[in-house]
Amino acid sequence: MATTEIEGGGPSTGSATTSADDIHVGPDYHTSLYNDDLAPLVNKKWNWYNVFAFWMSDVHSVGGYVTAGSLFAFGLASWQVFVCLIVGIVVVMALANLVAKPSQRAGAPFPVIARASFGVRGANVPAVLRGIIAVAWYGIQTYLASDALVVVALKLWPSLVPYADAAQHGFAGLSTVGWGAFIVLWIGQALVFWNGMNAIRKFIDWAGPAVYVVMIALTIYMVVKAGMSNIDLTLGSVKYSGWQAVGQMVIATSIVVAYFSGPLLNFGDISRYGRTLGDVKKGNFWGLPVNFTFFSILTVVCAAATIPVYGKLITDPIETVSKIDNTFAIVLGAMTFAIATVGINIVANFISPAFDFSHVAPQKISWRAGGMIAAVGSVLITPWNLYSSDEVIHYTLDVLASFTGPLFGILVADYYLVRHQHIVTDDLYTMNPKGRYHYREGINPTAVWATIIGGVIALSIVLIPVEPFKTLANFSWFIGAAAGALAYFLMSKGLRETYRADASASAADDVEA
Repeated sequence: MATTEIEGGGPSTGSATTSADDIHVGPDYHTSLYNDDLAPLVNKKWNWYNVFAFWMSDVHSVGGYVTAGSLFAFGLASWQVFVCLIVGIVVVMALANLVAKPSQRAGAPFPVIARASFGVRGANVPAVLRGIIAVAWYGIQTYLASDALVVVALKLWPSLVPYADAAQHGFAGLSTVGWGAFIVLWIGQALVFWNGMNAIRKFIDWAGPAVYVVMIALTIYMVVKAGMSNIDLTLGSVKYSGWQAVGQMVIATSIVVAYFSGPLLNFGDISRYGRTLGDVKKGNFWGLPVNFTFFSILTVVCAAATIPVYGKLITDPIETVSKIDNTFAIVLGAMTFAIATVGINIVANFISPAFDFSHVAPQKISWRAGGMIAAVGSVLITPWNLYSSDEVIHYTLDVLASFTGPLFGILVADYYLVRHQHIVTDDLYTMNPKGRYHYREGINPTAVWATIIGGVIALSIVLIPVEPFKTLANFSWFIGAAAGALAYFLMSKGLRETYRADASASAADDVEA
């Protein structure tokens, strides 16, 4: 059977992510498997710049700044860190291109594409896992961004200082000022999200570049104040050489990839909007290796300048901005970094659970409702308490993240090694037992077992606090992805033979056409 082409359109009411004319609804689509937000797109409008802006929003945040800056205090020479950054981000780009292809071709988001490997019902497993992880990070990123608003509030109204102390005036571990800042950002993000993907696209199109303007200005200011001759790009002492340095470089490279592991898994939620695969790849190139390298240079120069200026290394850009002796500069800088963090939060931690939770019950949970479930959940977990304890955040998020590697590995192995890049789009939306992805009552046990195998291996590495597991924990995502992919591949021999014939037939049809 050749890959089903998506043409025309079915009955539709429009949605927050698409219009009625943008989607296709086939006659055999089951109402429990689609709504207007999950149905395959036929009118894809995002160009390469929109994808580029997505990655800018993902990189240009407090978390991205701290991550890049921290690598330069890793005990390596600056040139070695730059090698790690470039190699790591090229790996991220390659992985993003891999996971982008099936969603861009089918016009379907991550949880729908996951039906090919997990089954039309079984895909709720990766959807819910990714959604839960996104909720946790959504709350944490909102809290981090709200810190910038707290800085602004205390600078403009010093009388609020007592109310910024949770011990004096606070609730559930957060100060009164902190609550105000958190709620303001929570509502602001929800408003952008509520207006749909077009509003999100417009927001990220200018949010990422806005951070560059402030970053360049901040870097120039810090360099002038420090004096170029006083800046050392090696932020910490060089501790490693020879093979020890190589080992640390490999770990640093893995940290870069791990930082993007969440957005990588559900990048199909974005690539489905790409006009062509070429647009998506071009956006990935400019948004990842080019953009990330330039942003990292600005980050390390700015961080390095804090040593001669303030007498200590500061890798938090909000703290750096707060020390400037100019109220306008503090307000502008803090607000810009807050907006940048809002950008990454929406694209990485709001869009994903919106699709993921909607996928569980499409006719009852719309894309907007799925996003709001994530937003409410992000408050209920009190992320400021989660983030305040290194042990809690380690055993909560790392445990959940141990399963994102296997999910990624299964998704890629299924599409490229088992199905030979061949998906019957309409079968992703049918409950017909003859559909390709019905398996056993809608669930593919092979994918579930592969997830468990990969997850247990990755989880064991994370939770065992002795060597060599402590070192291997830096590679838990890679190990989980490889274990999940290998287990799925080995247990899918029958599917491989079936889809090898299907792919050959599809290729012959394409040649005849």
